[in-house]
Amino acid sequence: MSGRKRTQISVPESEDQVKKGVSLRQVRSTVHDHESGDVRPGTVKSQYFSKEGDPQRLGEEFFNQPCISLAKAFLGKVLVRRSADGTELRGRVVETEAYLGGEDKASHSAGGKCTERNTAMFMKPGTIYVYPIYGIYLCMNVSSQGEGAAVLLRALEPLHGLPLMRQLRTARRREGARPLKDKELCNGPSKLCQALDIPRCFDRRDLASEPEVWLERDPQIGPQEPGLREVVSASRIGIDSHGEWATKPLRFYLRGHHCVSVVDKQAETES
Repeated sequence: MSGRKRTQISVPESEDQVKKGVSLRQVRSTVHDHESGDVRPGTVKSQYFSKEGDPQRLGEEFFNQPCISLAKAFLGKVLVRRSADGTELRGRVVETEAYLGGEDKASHSAGGKCTERNTAMFMKPGTIYVYPIYGIYLCMNVSSQGEGAAVLLRALEPLHGLPLMRQLRTARRREGARPLKDKELCNGPSKLCQALDIPRCFDRRDLASEPEVWLERDPQIGPQEPGLREVVSASRIGIDSHGEWATKPLRFYLRGHHCVSVVDKQAETES
C-alpha cells in the first residue's frame, strides 16, 4: 500500500525504551476577546509567520521518529489551528499517549490490520488520524515511525484564542452547565478537538504541510526538550480491558502541569 510504514516495532522494556455541531468560523463571528485582543475582526496574523517562511513550524523530520520518542517530543510543542478567516487557536501539548502498532493490543492497529478507519496509522509519519468515539466525539492522533504506530494528543494548555475555545466547548455542553475554567478547555483528547475545532475531515492529512493545522516549537522555550524529570510516564487511560498493555507506561505528561487530564501519583513517585 502506498505510504505504508515498514519499520518494525518492539515492546518497550522501560521508560527510556519505552449535542451540537458548531464550526469555528460560525462561532468566530460572535466572539471578541476584550481582555487580550487576540480575537478581533479581520485576519489575525501569526507572530511566527514571515515572508521568508515559518521558522517555528515542525516538518517531516520531527515526525519521523519512533512512537515513544515522538510522544515525548510532542510535549511542550504548540498545536495551531487556523480558520479560513485567519484566526488562530493555539495550545501547548502537555500530555500524550503512544500506541505502538501491531503488537500493541490496545491500538486500533493491533495485529497489523489496516482498515478504512485506521489507514492514517499506516501512512507516513506526521499523518493526522482523527477518529470518533461514542459516536459524537473526536480524538486526534499523529502517525510515527513503526507499522501502524501513532501518538494520541491527550491534553493541551490553552495559549491563544481562549474566548473562542470556550465558546466552541460550551456549544457542545448541556444548557445551564457551569462555566469552564481555562484549564478545562483542552484537558482531554475530545475536549481539545472541540476547543480547536478539529473536524473528522482532517483524517489522513499531513501535519507537516497542512495549512489549517500544524505544530510549532514554542519560541519562549526554544529548541530544547523537557528534561526527563519533567516527564512522567504512566499507564494509558480507558484501556483496562487490554491485559498487560493496560499497565504499560505509554502515557507521558509534564509533571505538575495543571492542564494534565489525569494525574498518576504512583507513577510520579517512581519517575
